[in-house]
Amino acid sequence: MRFSARPIAALLAALALTAGLSVTGTPAVARPDERPAAAEASDVSIAADTYTWKNARIDGGGFVPGVVFNRSEKNLAYARTDIGGAYRWDQTGKQWKPLLDWVDWDRWGWSGVVSLASDTAEPDNVYAAVGTYTNSWDPTNGAVLRSSDRGASWKAATLPFKLGGNMPGRGMGERLAVDPNKNSVLYLGAPSGHGLWRSTDSGATWSEVTAFPNPGNYAQDPSDTSGYGNDNQGIVWVTFDERSGSAGGATQDIYVGVADKENTVYRSTDGGSTWSRIAGQPTGYLAHKGVLDSATGHLYLTLSDTGGPYDGAKGQIWRYDTGSGAWTDVSPVAEADTYYGFSGLSVDRQKPGTLMATAYSSWWPDTQIFRSTDSGATWTQAWDYTSYPTRSNRYTLDVSSVPWLSWGANPSPPETAPKLGWMTESLEIDPFDSNRMMYGTGATVYGTENLTSWDTGGQFKITPMVKGLEETAVNDLASPPSGAPLLSALGDIGGFRHTDLDAVPAMMFTSPNLDSTTSLDFAEASPGTVVRVGNADAAPHIGFSTDNGANWFQGSEPAGVTGGGTVAAAADGSGFVWSPDGAAVHRTTGYGSSWTASTGIPAGATVESDRKNPKKFYGFKAGTFYVSTDGGATFAAKANGLPAEGNVRFKALPGSEGDIWLAGGASTGAYGLWRSTDSGTSFTKFSGVEQADSVGFGKAASGASYQTVFVSAKIGGVRGIFRSTDAGANWTRINDDAHQWAWTGAAITGDPRVYGRVYVSTNGRGIQVGESSDTGGGGTDPDPDPDPTDPPADADCSVTYKVTNRWSGGFQAEVTVTNTGSTAYDGWQLGWSFAGDQKVTQMWNASHRQDGAKVTATNVGWNGKVAPGSSAGFGFTGTSTGGSTDPNAFTLGGEACTVG
Repeated sequence: MRFSARPIAALLAALALTAGLSVTGTPAVARPDERPAAAEASDVSIAADTYTWKNARIDGGGFVPGVVFNRSEKNLAYARTDIGGAYRWDQTGKQWKPLLDWVDWDRWGWSGVVSLASDTAEPDNVYAAVGTYTNSWDPTNGAVLRSSDRGASWKAATLPFKLGGNMPGRGMGERLAVDPNKNSVLYLGAPSGHGLWRSTDSGATWSEVTAFPNPGNYAQDPSDTSGYGNDNQGIVWVTFDERSGSAGGATQDIYVGVADKENTVYRSTDGGSTWSRIAGQPTGYLAHKGVLDSATGHLYLTLSDTGGPYDGAKGQIWRYDTGSGAWTDVSPVAEADTYYGFSGLSVDRQKPGTLMATAYSSWWPDTQIFRSTDSGATWTQAWDYTSYPTRSNRYTLDVSSVPWLSWGANPSPPETAPKLGWMTESLEIDPFDSNRMMYGTGATVYGTENLTSWDTGGQFKITPMVKGLEETAVNDLASPPSGAPLLSALGDIGGFRHTDLDAVPAMMFTSPNLDSTTSLDFAEASPGTVVRVGNADAAPHIGFSTDNGANWFQGSEPAGVTGGGTVAAAADGSGFVWSPDGAAVHRTTGYGSSWTASTGIPAGATVESDRKNPKKFYGFKAGTFYVSTDGGATFAAKANGLPAEGNVRFKALPGSEGDIWLAGGASTGAYGLWRSTDSGTSFTKFSGVEQADSVGFGKAASGASYQTVFVSAKIGGVRGIFRSTDAGANWTRINDDAHQWAWTGAAITGDPRVYGRVYVSTNGRGIQVGESSDTGGGGTDPDPDPDPTDPPADADCSVTYKVTNRWSGGFQAEVTVTNTGSTAYDGWQLGWSFAGDQKVTQMWNASHRQDGAKVTATNVGWNGKVAPGSSAGFGFTGTSTGGSTDPNAFTLGGEACTVG
């Protein structure tokens, strides 16, 4: 998967950056050292409503540069993505669980994970080095997150520099490592010339290892002045030789990889006090990985002439004998015959001398995977030519669980569809099971559970092992009143038609295949008519459908078009207006067979259609709103004084003429939410909405006179996803601090058929689907002056208790406490008693104590203040021998609550 890198202004405009399954139970939540911003109670949004969240399933969709197995506990594994957070493997469901959904709007860069480390000595400990860009595009410094409960909760140590989870070289690593003998010691390789860093208190504080001599010097493109291509890729991996220490004592021999083609490997033999370049090492290459086989004493390097993950034309593999100091070139292919670099590297901890490597940058005809069982003396390949172009594969590849991975392609040999992969920078053999291997690609995680068949002449079976890992950047969303409930415009994989939100669609949009879809629309009164536009290497950049997106045909395009831009369909499907990149705004009265330039509207304007009058189209650019009443032929400038900076998105209300909602702006100027009821002639700003970035509509609440409005916004000092059932008079926050997904500003829409359902775009965590527990809806008037410092005078509370998962000997539950009184809580304690032998084993978003059957759950710092009508939630796992009933009585401060 090829992802683009853009400055923040462009990110917020299109967000086609690099970069599932329903989340069962409560996901991880942040516990940084400093209290998270935007976690205070607000008097703006107090209507009580509990939402559940899940992904519209796509399964994968983006680059997975790292897979990490814990070496002391079976089935404990993690995956990192470049913009979509981190995940933990759930062996029971054979799926991935998201760990960083709590990352908030202001620290969106923390959703880029440059490295992961799982603690061998204490498997409950996991660390993540986070930050998306090292240049000005990312407004925050990087951090090392630490968790003592496998990512269920986190604390953060903010660094004095930035990290680059989506920068060039992000497939190298791992840059973060825990000393296997003394796990309070960690090392972090920094980019941008910041050198090597060390923590001696389990990641709480960090300081530079000033004795380390080389901060690196390699940059992908030194001529780039943006800070992206010309950034020094720095220190790229750290590896310990656990044989040189004992439990409780720091490991003495440490190896470090540096982005310096002449000096790419350094070693310390005194626990990091002094460092030296290892003599005799290969030069002219960068060591993407350095993995030590402690059973043989061999350190292996996979090398490439560039930092990846897209480039790389030459490569080698070398072996270093840590005992004798001898270097040996063990490359599986002669250097002259390579057209790629090597990166993915793993050794079999059960079979010393067995190792595997990948040709990560072999884009055509396919990636290649190599395997050796004799410490690199000889190798075999995942596929060979019998007689060109015929291939003989040592594997079978079954993508029936994620069928779109074939891209609908039918290539000529030696290419295949689906491919074995590309950008294969990470490959890991399970340290407990020689038959299991996983590797990341630019679109998915593949794996096998019969790997050793490779060695006996059989075929090993590869399947996607990506369920639950949703890594797509979402540019636009649409929910028609009939047909499929959801149509999506996605970066890099085009988009999908979801007829079932819990099933992986069979194929992305094709005919044309767009690298990234930037905009789509349907005809409000004729939902079978759909149009989409996007970016591609060549024309066409537009496609049409007459069956609600099930099938597509290509349209022609005006001269000069270089990219998708935005597109709008007339309410009855009789015509379309397109504002593409590289050309003026155009209109057509057919399906793109011919185009006529619109007048009165500037190039690059955002366009939308009126949802009732098929002759009306709207446009916006640089603070001015434009209106057409003749099908897009001519536009006239109307309202001005709207945001002249930042990104602006607007939508017209379905079924009504001239009712338009506009969201956007920038903190340096106008920023917020506006509404027009006269077709854009004038707009009125909502005074209570401080910032807004996207707006959409859904089914009206029971008895409501206006459709439900959804926004991604900042209201009452709180950033979140908000809902209004009374045309913006009152707002309810419907997400929570555990479900923030970093940046959610590209698109939002309700479902016109299901009250309360909302679809939210993310930049790396796919399409989030919110379902309301409120079947009727409707907000309540806010308390005009709640005092969050006053404790509740009485136990005005309602509790819901829900078991979300059961297994033999255990269960997982969610609890929601709702303030039904008129005074805010300032801290709370909820008590109940279990029947039988149930026992809490782990709790998140609250602390607990248990005395026999009696349990008391106490708020944590960021959810203690609960405004009237608002809720606080927490979850836990527990043990039970079975047959025990759920608790049905709860107390708050010793007084009984009602049970929902």
